[in-house]
Amino acid sequence: MKNIIVGQSGGPTAVINGSLYGVVTEGLAHPDKISHVYGMINGIEGFLNDRIMDMNALAENRELEFVRTTPGAYLGSCRYKLPEDLTDPVYPELFRRFEEKNIGYFFYIGGNDSMDTVSKLSRYAAGTNSKIRFIGVPKTIDNDLVETDHTPGYGSAAKYVASVVREVTADASVYDNKQSVTIVEIMGRHAGWLTAASVLARKFKGDNPVLIYLPEVAFDPDAFIAKVKEALKTTPNLVVCISEGINDGKGTFICEYASDVGVDTFGHKMLTGSGKYLENLVKEKVGVKVRSIELNVCQRCSSSMLSAADLTEAIGAGTYGVQAALAGKTGKMITFIRRQDHPYELSYGTADVNHICNKEKAVPTEWITGDGSDISSAFITYARPLIQGDVTVPTKDGLPVFAYRK
Repeated sequence: MKNIIVGQSGGPTAVINGSLYGVVTEGLAHPDKISHVYGMINGIEGFLNDRIMDMNALAENRELEFVRTTPGAYLGSCRYKLPEDLTDPVYPELFRRFEEKNIGYFFYIGGNDSMDTVSKLSRYAAGTNSKIRFIGVPKTIDNDLVETDHTPGYGSAAKYVASVVREVTADASVYDNKQSVTIVEIMGRHAGWLTAASVLARKFKGDNPVLIYLPEVAFDPDAFIAKVKEALKTTPNLVVCISEGINDGKGTFICEYASDVGVDTFGHKMLTGSGKYLENLVKEKVGVKVRSIELNVCQRCSSSMLSAADLTEAIGAGTYGVQAALAGKTGKMITFIRRQDHPYELSYGTADVNHICNKEKAVPTEWITGDGSDISSAFITYARPLIQGDVTVPTKDGLPVFAYRK
């Protein structure tokens, strides 16, 4: 009999707790092999500070059902980067604590940097003949993990983006006596998957958003202004969608044209302001009414537009992760394998986490059209199945009921 420990890391999503639900419920479904499921409070960093909780109690008091549809990270997150040097003293300390808790299975729900943690721990385990199995359960609204068709969290975020952009378009179209431009800034540092989802907001050919810009293609401010002027001739209430990470193709983000940016713990530039920069540029060069909207954190924390397909797959990823670990796999990330588009069919698999961490999957260049300002129908075929279905979130007094750690 061994125990499970599970943690969450990096930016949360609307369904990351669905994967947690999958790990916990599947773990508890094997009482002959697993005694307890523990949760790391604030990821591996919290575990180092002895911050853990017994997840068995959640199932006993039925709170786990509320966890399933709660956005954010129920266990809390961290952005703690383990040392590159596997001889660092933090590793024997971690494994001492694992042995102390009789841990046989470790699950980390997260994105690229989280898979880096799984990689290091599994490699250290191999070097010390530890029998603990390490599994990465993917999540990220950025959809930029390699070796998987898509990631849990992306479908719900894409649904939110497309829905809000459609709402913004309806709002922008109420006045037709004066030209206007609305710029919507969407998350995405190096990969434009989420911004590409704004194309799903269109109701007909030529509908808003007319212009869509991703970081995969170099952004030319002069060409952008020319396209805005041309588009205003036929669409007086123009909506433009951009990724926060649009850049000039030479290493400079467009937001850096206006101001300095800081960096986070992993050295990633903290991007903000691309929309505001372009708003001022349009005012100066075109002279029409213009405003910019930054969707910001709402893209990843909204439960009001949960995709049923996304939540089902997030739970499935956690469930399959436990099954894979019990079958003897370690050093793996759970992957999604698309079998077909119509009707949509998916299966689960695993891939070597060492081939995934510290890599990013970009939107295929053949899916980016219009000289870098539009998205192809191939992307729509890819993305549409991921946003299907609605989820009923429990409510009380007209507001959603979320699980929280007391």
